[in-house]
Amino acid sequence: MTAAPDEAAAAVRVAVADDQAVVRMGLRALLDRAEGLSWAGEAADGREALALLRRVRPDVLLLDIRMPGMDGLDTLRAIAADPGLRGTKVVVVTTFAVDEYVFAALQAGASGFVLKDSAPDELVNAVRVVAAGEALLSPAITRKVIGLFGRHGGGPVEGVETLTPRERELVAWVATGRSNEEIAKELTISPDTVRTHVSRAMVKLHARDRAQLVVFAMRAGLALPT
Repeated sequence: MTAAPDEAAAAVRVAVADDQAVVRMGLRALLDRAEGLSWAGEAADGREALALLRRVRPDVLLLDIRMPGMDGLDTLRAIAADPGLRGTKVVVVTTFAVDEYVFAALQAGASGFVLKDSAPDELVNAVRVVAAGEALLSPAITRKVIGLFGRHGGGPVEGVETLTPRERELVAWVATGRSNEEIAKELTISPDTVRTHVSRAMVKLHARDRAQLVVFAMRAGLALPT
């Protein structure tokens, strides 16, 4: 059934960058069936991905880390450096849940991570969560990043001293990978209260998005155990 004009306009537009044609084909089939999502195009490497983003400006890019030529990390850095592309949220889709990839991708601007062997519903949910402005970090990936900071230490984060005790607490909860709704349930407060404090903390820390707030929290030692 063809979507009504207002429904089509509201759909989250998703592009894919992966060097394997069969992966791109599978993701397209999955996204075409998902309610509220629409296909925005595909690319086989980083350079093609940047050209695609500049041409169609999708809401979300599903990005592979390991690609020939310009890989996913370099592509992320190029997106972050281009003011015209910063509106696109990036979900890293990879077979590698390895510390150095996760940490580097977070620093480069990734908003979330999904493994290629994830269930279809998890991939669709990842797109929706990131498009809504949330960070998507699975508990396993969050533990890896926290472990990395535990081994190598963090560093000063400008603005941490301006956070209120409540803001510090909620930033620490954000660093566990939980959504506003999940945090609200844990603390028996409203999601709007969580959202307000998290938003204020992002402004104070100059975090470009929720994923970067996770990095800042871990660098400042605010992360709760998972």
